[in-house]
Amino acid sequence: MNAQLEQDLAQLNDLLSATQTFSTHFLSNIEELPASKYMPPPGNVTLLPEQGIGAMAALQQFQKQYGPYLAAGAGPRYWGFVTGGVTPAALAGDWVASAIDMNAADKGGAAFNIEIATIQMLRQLFGLPDDFEGSFVSGATMSNFAGLAVARQWLGEQQGVDVGQQGIGALQEPKVLACTPHSSVAKSLSMLGFGRDALVKIPALPQREAVDVDALEAWLQQHKGRPVIFVASAGTVNTTDFDDLAALARLKQQYNFWLHVDAAFGGFAACSPQHRFWVKGWEAADSITIDAHKWMNVPYDAAMIFCRHPSLQAAVFKNVGAAYLGDPAKDFNFIHHVPENSRRLRALPAWYSLQAYGAKGYQDIVEANIQQANLLGSLISDSPYFRLLAPVKLSVVCFTLSKPLNELDEATARFLEILAERGVVFMTPTVYLHTPAIRAALVNWRTTEQDVRTVFKEMEEIAQSLKPKAATKEKPLLDKLLGFLL
Repeated sequence: MNAQLEQDLAQLNDLLSATQTFSTHFLSNIEELPASKYMPPPGNVTLLPEQGIGAMAALQQFQKQYGPYLAAGAGPRYWGFVTGGVTPAALAGDWVASAIDMNAADKGGAAFNIEIATIQMLRQLFGLPDDFEGSFVSGATMSNFAGLAVARQWLGEQQGVDVGQQGIGALQEPKVLACTPHSSVAKSLSMLGFGRDALVKIPALPQREAVDVDALEAWLQQHKGRPVIFVASAGTVNTTDFDDLAALARLKQQYNFWLHVDAAFGGFAACSPQHRFWVKGWEAADSITIDAHKWMNVPYDAAMIFCRHPSLQAAVFKNVGAAYLGDPAKDFNFIHHVPENSRRLRALPAWYSLQAYGAKGYQDIVEANIQQANLLGSLISDSPYFRLLAPVKLSVVCFTLSKPLNELDEATARFLEILAERGVVFMTPTVYLHTPAIRAALVNWRTTEQDVRTVFKEMEEIAQSLKPKAATKEKPLLDKLLGFLL
């Protein structure tokens, strides 16, 4: 054994204790940390040491080199990307998952059974029928990729071809329909060989991001008999708008299309009795994306793909010519149903969380965040400095500054730049109905009403002081803002 490895093993208790101390200190102070912090790129190439310095010294080096730039991305006022914050139970589960280091593809081991049990509990949490088989993947992008890959196989089946065997070229003019798809849908279409041009945008309802079902039916009627894929939004990133899933379910009875529901974070509406009407009808879907490292508040990376067509799923992802991996036609194994063979035990943090907090715990998290988002929306509506652009449906607030349209590009970029520099809260820019806008996504279990009031005070202070910035030779404001995002 390498001498440094041997020494680290002998000092494992001290190393884990030091790591625990660092982690506990970080999490105990997360509410005081800035929500974002820019770190300049390194000026020199990082050199690989010839002789290792050992794990304890590596921890110290990490604290010295990166500690000053760590921000509260998992904190209560990070409202940028839809990012939850690790719960105590999820942290424990993630630590254990790393310690036992089991491949969830091992059907004979505990890891396989943990994922099975976790999927069973998640179906109950979301109220999904048992015929939806589920598997963990790395995130919503890979979940959408997997769902659309199975849809591609179905599309081939409708045309009498096996895409998994013959390739995408065997398909006749494949089309994927959507109204307000997440960017990961277009990315998936590129990766799957459809190409981004295969995406057909169906009009939205007036002043909404939800599909106009009549317009969709008109398209389907015009192309009657042609099998297509429709990607429904169950929670858009700008306004958490939902396509009418119940109406889509009725359309499926008349027209031949695969229904994939992107419910990355909107699916958690099912946890709340007063909000689950948003997902009514999703039980008719063929595949569903739900992201765990969003509103479930487990660590990156974790999401689920739920699909009710296991044979098609296996036709896409099965491992052929590897006898030691088993026969996909006879025995279920996750590695025949998702892109990865080697799979981290992503289910364990979710298992811990579901056991620790139960259905009531997630109802409380979801309803608290929705209440907080509504409070922020009300404060914005009553303020002379801001304008609410869309009703608050769940946990995302979409708004802009009270400025003339021709000033909004510069003003919103400047506002967000100052907001990020001050670090009390972090939000991201967007464009909604051709208007430069700002979005705040509240999905963190730590967020409180006081956080909302603190943030709004900060927002008004910045908006009051906002003045046109003199032209300089510095890089554009949007580029500087992207530095914070990345």
